[in-house]
Amino acid sequence: MSGGEDRGTGAGPAPLEAAAALRLALALSLGAAVSLGITRFAYGLLLPPMRDDLGWSYTLAGAMNTANALGYLLGALAAPRLLQRVGAGRTMVAGAACATLFMASCGFFADATALLVQRLLAGVASACVFVAGGWLAARLGTLRPGQSGLLLGLYYGGTGFGIVLSALLVPVALEAAAGRPHAWAWAWWALAAGCAAATVVLRWPARVLAAAAGPAVAAAGGVPAERIFAPRAFGWALAGYGCFGAGYIGYMTFVVALLRTQGVSPGAVTLFYALLGAATVASSWVWARLLDRHRGGGALARLNALLGLAALLPAVTGWWPALLASGIVFGGVFLSVVASTTALVRHNLPAAQWARGIGAFTVVFAAGQIAGPTVVGWVADGAGGLTRGLAVSACTLWLGAALAWRQRPLSER
Repeated sequence: MSGGEDRGTGAGPAPLEAAAALRLALALSLGAAVSLGITRFAYGLLLPPMRDDLGWSYTLAGAMNTANALGYLLGALAAPRLLQRVGAGRTMVAGAACATLFMASCGFFADATALLVQRLLAGVASACVFVAGGWLAARLGTLRPGQSGLLLGLYYGGTGFGIVLSALLVPVALEAAAGRPHAWAWAWWALAAGCAAATVVLRWPARVLAAAAGPAVAAAGGVPAERIFAPRAFGWALAGYGCFGAGYIGYMTFVVALLRTQGVSPGAVTLFYALLGAATVASSWVWARLLDRHRGGGALARLNALLGLAALLPAVTGWWPALLASGIVFGGVFLSVVASTTALVRHNLPAAQWARGIGAFTVVFAAGQIAGPTVVGWVADGAGGLTRGLAVSACTLWLGAALAWRQRPLSER
């Protein structure tokens, strides 16, 4: 690996105190905040004002997140090689810096084609951040094996920090820019400022874990054949995770628009989204034991099934307590689905194979997200509107649960 960033001495990782591990995981979680919480999900808050201002259909509005997911797929394909060549820490920090620039540039364009390109580039950068951060979180877990589920959950739960920040920044920016042409552009710039601040903080865990984690992404030499990552061995989990990617993104893209069509006030929408983000952070503690206990697809299946129920609620009722429960449950589950796949890789493969395993799951995650927003948007443009679109998302998540349930640990194959 060039640059020596993740080179170890072969003596194994040094032990780490619990408090230090938690601080590192929390700082590292800002990578998930940038890559998903802001770069991906903040668009759901901006979709209604942009659609009203620019006259978009729901299909075009969904295509913006499809472009982002396509970029995410390209970034996921490139990430393992970047981790090998430049190291996980540098990949994460550079990706966060690029994501910041692409987020800011979205405020300078009103043309749909230009915005599609910006969303695609932001997706490439965010995937590099997410894969590299996930690898570092998995390595951090090896330094505190008894806390590994919690540390992984904290990293992925950091997406909630980005969601909460978006929920607070976007309404303030829109109100401050009210009356200006394309007032939504100011929200993009505010979000980019948040990404920039997070990028500065990410330099610390990247540096510390590069020194503490020991050997990084190694070649497969010396690893038994049954311990080398093979997509076929994880086929059911990969298929279930692809359904998760397609199903959850429809909810995250359109739920705010649905709330607006149901007459929910802007203040209530902000509360809904902020609580969703807070629940995402709290999920780190809620599901930690589940991630530690299941070596097969059980965690992925259970979480997908619960997520489908949360996604269905807004499609069948406009009752405010039920809508609020939907957001809290959804936020408290969906990033733990992502964490469950990293835990699955960590439980079943040696560290030298983690980058390949995490990268493969990220690829199918991205592939699902490519289809999800456009399909849900297309359904929403027809009879039944957004409620039918979210029902499709729920059914896709339940299909993913059924597929993941069939995944067994490699030791039982």
